[in-house]
Amino acid sequence: ALDMGTVGALVLLTGYQSPAAIRRTGKRRLTTWLRNRKVYRAEALAAKAVEAAERQHTAVAGERAIAKMVHTLAREVMALNEKITETDKLIEGRFREHELANVITSMPGIGTTLGAELLAATGGSMDAFPTPDRLAAFAGVAPAPRDSGQVSGNLHRPKRYHRRLQRVFCTSALVSIRCDPNSRRFYDRKRAEGKRHVQAVLALARRRVNVLWALMRDRRCYTVTPPVTHAA
Repeated sequence: ALDMGTVGALVLLTGYQSPAAIRRTGKRRLTTWLRNRKVYRAEALAAKAVEAAERQHTAVAGERAIAKMVHTLAREVMALNEKITETDKLIEGRFREHELANVITSMPGIGTTLGAELLAATGGSMDAFPTPDRLAAFAGVAPAPRDSGQVSGNLHRPKRYHRRLQRVFCTSALVSIRCDPNSRRFYDRKRAEGKRHVQAVLALARRRVNVLWALMRDRRCYTVTPPVTHAA
């Protein structure tokens, strides 16, 4: 779904498609018009619109036809956004019905959307993945060996893996760095070891596979383990 600022701009375009119309309306009336339509931060949007309109005084050929087209497109995009929002709610509702929904979303960085993608990719259970290594390989976050002759230990990213599941683990890993102290400490440790950002995130995603696999197997939620402190 679109963010609140984009939605507000689309609402504005359904009523005002030209700089001249915005200038004639003015900031105060435009703010009221936007507020009546429950636009987020209506006053700020009105101020920006009027400021931009004041800088645009050049008449454009076919302005009326263009304005009509903009009005139609804005309404179509808003209607599509409403459908996307409704679909997201349906997905969330179905996801919440699953017995493992609370377990999955207890992992920092995984919300209902990523959780639903995880269930869709794995079939809703760990039955097809007897070990976390299997799940990591399927998700494309475990390096595969490329040994030949006398060369061993040559690892690379697998060519065949579930890309949407990889997105679940990598995206949630990125988010968890900001909101989970365990993930942050692991990421910082990998960076201190000399790994680049992408490598550290991938290593964190791989570690999180182990954790989530165990949580889903045991039907228990994630908890943040406080750091060990030693008495002086």
